[in-house]
Amino acid sequence: MNAFTSQRPVVFGEVLFDRFPDGSVVLGGAPFNVAWHLQAFGAAPLFISRVGDDALGRRIRDTMHAWEMDASGLQLDSAHPTGSVDIRIEDGEPAFDIVDRQAYDFIDPSALPPLPDHALLYHGSLAVRHADSGRALQQLQQDRDLQRLVDVNLRPPWWQRETVLSLLQGARWIKLNEAELETLVPEAGELQARMQLLQDRCRAELLVVTRGAAGAVTRDAGGDQHRVVPRERGGLIDTVGAGDAFTSVVMLGLLRGWEVPLMLERAQSFASAMTGVRGATCKDPGFYQSFFEAWKLK
Repeated sequence: MNAFTSQRPVVFGEVLFDRFPDGSVVLGGAPFNVAWHLQAFGAAPLFISRVGDDALGRRIRDTMHAWEMDASGLQLDSAHPTGSVDIRIEDGEPAFDIVDRQAYDFIDPSALPPLPDHALLYHGSLAVRHADSGRALQQLQQDRDLQRLVDVNLRPPWWQRETVLSLLQGARWIKLNEAELETLVPEAGELQARMQLLQDRCRAELLVVTRGAAGAVTRDAGGDQHRVVPRERGGLIDTVGAGDAFTSVVMLGLLRGWEVPLMLERAQSFASAMTGVRGATCKDPGFYQSFFEAWKLK
C-alpha cells in the first residue's frame, strides 16, 4: 500500500446529507467524512454503510465513484431513505436534528463486503443507535482481532451512557470532544481526571480529546500527555466536520506510524483548514494538495 503500513482503513457507519439554513445541502456523516478525507490522502478506505434506493442514494454512489472511493461496502435499501440531518448554527456552533430510521440504521450483517486481512477499523457511536447496524458491527468484528478507533458522537436523543461506555471497551484508540468527555465521566471534576478515569475504564492505548478553539490533548496508557493549540486562521465559514477532519488525520497518522505530537499537529492544522470550507467535505483535490506535499504522502 505504497508508504502505508500493511493495514487498510475500514470505516463503518452513517452517510447522510447535511442541510443548512441557507438551503445548501452537503454530504456528511462522521464516518463518511473520515473516509472521504482518507481517500484524498491516498489511504484507500473501505467504507461500509447503507443508502436508500432514491435520488440522494444515487448521488452518494455517484459522488463516491467520482472521488474514486471503494463503494463495494455501500448497501442499497429499498425500504428506508438515505440519511439526512438538519443543521442549525447556534452561538457559532452547529446543532443537529438527526432523522430517525434512515438507511444507515439498517446495515445488513449478511451483506458485508470481504474484509482485508489486516484492517484498522473506525466507527462511531451514532451508527449503532438501531439494533440492525449494531449487529452488523458485531458481525464485522466476529472472529477477527481488529484494532479499533472509536469516535464518540453524542447526538441527543440517540445515545445512552452505558451503551457508549460498553462500545468503548476494547478500543485501542478513542476520540471524543471535551463536552462528550464531561458527559460520559461526570464523576471527575477536571479534564485530566476525566481523561484518566475514562482511560482506566476502557483500557485504551490512546485517548484523544478535542477542545474546539483550545485545540486538543491526548493521554496514553502510561499517563503521558501531549497538547496542540490551533494557530490563528481567518476565513471561518463553519465548524461542521472539523472534528471529523481532525479524526481522519489521526487515523492517517496511525496508519503511517506517526509519533503522537506530529499526528496532533497535523490533525489540528487540517481541521483548522476545514473550517474555511462549507460543510464537512471538500471536492477540490487542490485543497488537499498542500497537506499531501507537506506531509510527503507519496
